[in-house]
Amino acid sequence: MNCPCGPLRALDECCGPVIAGDRRALTATDLMRSRYTAYATGNRFYLVHSWSPMTCPIGLALDASIRWCGLEIVDTERGGAFDAEGVVEFVARFVAVDGPGELRERSRFGRLDGRWVYLDGVVDGPA
Repeated sequence: MNCPCGPLRALDECCGPVIAGDRRALTATDLMRSRYTAYATGNRFYLVHSWSPMTCPIGLALDASIRWCGLEIVDTERGGAFDAEGVVEFVARFVAVDGPGELRERSRFGRLDGRWVYLDGVVDGPA
């Protein structure tokens, strides 16, 4: 199976090991891609684990009727292997019950015990 995040690599060679806990995301972009993949595969556990406990919503629910079908990284600021924080702007494409749509967000990431976590994001609305 190809990885949903889109680089045309197999899931077990891309985001799979990060989601499984076999390796850490090296950059904020790596974490963003793995979180998109978790949404696409319905992995609520990983989404909560990769979210800062300070900002993670209680009772995170995923909408099983949404099919995630594309990720485009638009911009990044910092977020490298030696940075403490970073920003990733992305567009995620999906199909919902009422038709196709896009979500554009500028996500902030930080470090918690040395690993990248999602802090929060600003949704810009339809791309």
